[in-house]
Amino acid sequence: MAQRFIWIAVLYLIVGASLGLYMGMTQNFSLMPVHAHVLLAGWLSLAMAGVVYRLWPAAAQTRLAQAHFWLHNLGLPAFMLALAAHLTGHELPVLLSVGALAFLLGLLCFALNAWLRVRG
Repeated sequence: MAQRFIWIAVLYLIVGASLGLYMGMTQNFSLMPVHAHVLLAGWLSLAMAGVVYRLWPAAAQTRLAQAHFWLHNLGLPAFMLALAAHLTGHELPVLLSVGALAFLLGLLCFALNAWLRVRG
């Protein structure tokens, strides 16, 4: 489980850095919130979750860890796509709401898992 989180975190790092490079090359920074969210909610939070799951393997073996992985990684891309659409003048309110909710539920799964299993 830890390895899955770290691998996908690295994917978010590449996506976030690529978006930052694109914005710099075009001098169009309208997608800056997407860039920041991909790097923080994708790269940083998933890499840190991978470290937590590596250090506390009992937490990695739970349904909460599985739910965290899938809700986070289905919700965040949907959330970011809808946010990018909004920032460029298009509205995808259902996708924005569903993606943000799935992402939040994933974080809540992680929080509950950490509270129950991360000890000492």
